[in-house]
Amino acid sequence: MGRISTAALFCVLLFTSVLAAPAPASSASGAPTVSDASAAQPSPTTPLIKDDPNDVIPTTGTVEPIRGSLGANILGPDNQPMDQQNPDLLAPPTTDQGTVGNAKWPFSLSHNRLQTGGWARQQNEAVLPIATELAGVNMRLEAGAIRELHWHKTAEWAYVLKGRTQVTAVNPDGQNFLATVGPGDLWYFPAGIPHSLQATNDSAEGSEFLLVFDNGDFSEDSTFLLTDWLSHTPLSVISKNFQVNSDALLNIPAQQLYIFPDAPPPSDAQAPADPQGQVPSPFAFSFSSVNATQYSGGTAKIVDSSTFAASTTIAAAEITVEPGAMREMHWHPTQDEWTFFLSGEARITLFAASGNSRTFNYQAGDVGYVPASFGHYVENIGNTTLHFLEIFNTDHFQDVSLSQWLALTPPALVKAHLGISDDTFNHFNKTKQVVVGPAKS
Repeated sequence: MGRISTAALFCVLLFTSVLAAPAPASSASGAPTVSDASAAQPSPTTPLIKDDPNDVIPTTGTVEPIRGSLGANILGPDNQPMDQQNPDLLAPPTTDQGTVGNAKWPFSLSHNRLQTGGWARQQNEAVLPIATELAGVNMRLEAGAIRELHWHKTAEWAYVLKGRTQVTAVNPDGQNFLATVGPGDLWYFPAGIPHSLQATNDSAEGSEFLLVFDNGDFSEDSTFLLTDWLSHTPLSVISKNFQVNSDALLNIPAQQLYIFPDAPPPSDAQAPADPQGQVPSPFAFSFSSVNATQYSGGTAKIVDSSTFAASTTIAAAEITVEPGAMREMHWHPTQDEWTFFLSGEARITLFAASGNSRTFNYQAGDVGYVPASFGHYVENIGNTTLHFLEIFNTDHFQDVSLSQWLALTPPALVKAHLGISDDTFNHFNKTKQVVVGPAKS
């Protein structure tokens, strides 16, 4: 009998194993399910993933650029408080590779514009170059203080952090609007719509809020202000425009006010009577009263133009993540994500394709940024609830769940990629989990 070649023997064994493979099981409904048999192993074309979990490095005591056997301690000058806030930059996980632009900006590093009655500090492309689609401003108004009448080239979306704020606006059709918004509530003014903001005295401290603009190059210092315009217009022209004697206009400020103190507005303030009527879609939304969806690791609620009709260029999600849990691995197909951390500690790894990834750590008051289609997660690495906002330059919120994608893909195809068992595949969920709890032991 002739000798059988190695290739021929392999083909015989492979054909035999195919014939012996059991048929897929069916559920009570008749739909095929994945059995508990071991997954077929793919050809060893690449090394397998390492078993190093790459957990976050403890930040108690001195933090050093050492991970396992890699790195060494710092001999020269060191900024330990900064290192302790960013341990995954100091000692990156071994899974980090290549180049990803900086995706973190603390508002604490922003220049603060101090005014009588409040302050404002901003983040834009000038300080965070990766953030090309959205910019943010953190603003504080003492009780009664006014952010003067103004408008922008971009839309303005706001989330109230503390206190209550009265907002007013008039649209191009001459329809007006007035509302008072509280913590967790929103307002939105389309580009070019004139508006004002004034802190009420419902709280002795006034109000504080987060503003987001749908252009990364936005600057809060380049808005169109009422007093700035009039102070740069001949008095005779202003007099002619309003059809009043110029003597009646001599108290107009000679330069912009921006933020200035005033008496708080009455709690029952109403918009002036308007022959054109009120705006058809309110510019404010009571997001605080929306019920959040509970998941195994936290909560989520979403707002976009489907629920807040006026907000045609900004969509958002408000997320909470319990200790040890995480915002599941996902990506946003076409829109960059501008993230603001309200409380807690987080870790995010950005996957930028072509072997590029980088891990960042975040604390309350930080801005994060994730370019469109970058795979990422948000892990709670602290001991308290993580609370943050995901904000997008779009009218409709979208994300793609990694687990859901794989669960809805033919099992054999997924197993051929990942070398996993049927039991492991069955843990992938066909519905989005959004926030998942700690892994089961």
